[in-house]
Amino acid sequence: MPFTQTPIQDLIIFEPKVFEDERGYFFESYNQKLFEENGIEAKFIQDNQSKSSFGVLRGIHFQKPPFAQAKLVRVLSGKVLDVAVDLRPESATFGKYFGIELSAENKKQLFIPRGFGHGFVVLSDTAEFAYKCDNLYSKEHESGIIYNDADLKIDWQIETSELIISDKDQQLKSFVEFKNSLFSN
Repeated sequence: MPFTQTPIQDLIIFEPKVFEDERGYFFESYNQKLFEENGIEAKFIQDNQSKSSFGVLRGIHFQKPPFAQAKLVRVLSGKVLDVAVDLRPESATFGKYFGIELSAENKKQLFIPRGFGHGFVVLSDTAEFAYKCDNLYSKEHESGIIYNDADLKIDWQIETSELIISDKDQQLKSFVEFKNSLFSN
């Protein structure tokens, strides 16, 4: 079966069937019917792609409702450690994270439903990262949690001194601040 449930409910690994021969390989990176048959109802409307060098850490990002996004993420070249954080307050795994190595070689993808924060760090010299979203980007609704949050304790598998993080990502709030904002409304 190409779909594997992670320890966090609704966060699903997709491993496409790859057909290889002397010419190279072929696989379906997405098939709406197959995904729906396996309980993934997201209707993707936007594709994004980035290229980054070793140590670049992007995240932990999410968009607030009504512009929350589900994502299907994968790596086109190189490899990354991909991390999803459960930010659904009603979830039994609220505040827990799941990390997986995604690479051009293993061709694994991760389906991240709405209600999760997402980030990745590049483990190879460079990596091209692509993802589908089920909602449009909205600058006014973007948010995030700091990559080195003391409560989340994410192991990025790279020494802190080797990380390359944007100024914007270094200013993101803590998980405690995120929780407080949820329950103060």
